Amino acid sequence: MRPVLVYTLCRIGLFAVTLLVLLLLGLHNPFVLIVASFVISGVASYVLLSKQRDAVSERISNKIDRPKPQSD
Repeated sequence: MRPVLVYTLCRIGLFAVTLLVLLLLGLHNPFVLIVASFVISGVASYVLLSKQRDAVSERISNKIDRPKPQSD
């Protein structure tokens, strides 16, 4: 669960930082501010959070590949 939590918190933090920077740059329309922050943070997370994304993918893959216990 830890890699998923780390990745999610990093994505939320990146979105918040992007939102704050755009707000400080003078973007005050709420809809445009949120959409622009979402797009910019999405592109930035693709580049910056590749290690975390790989860890989440590995974690999910290991959970899926794990054999289920057989019940009698």
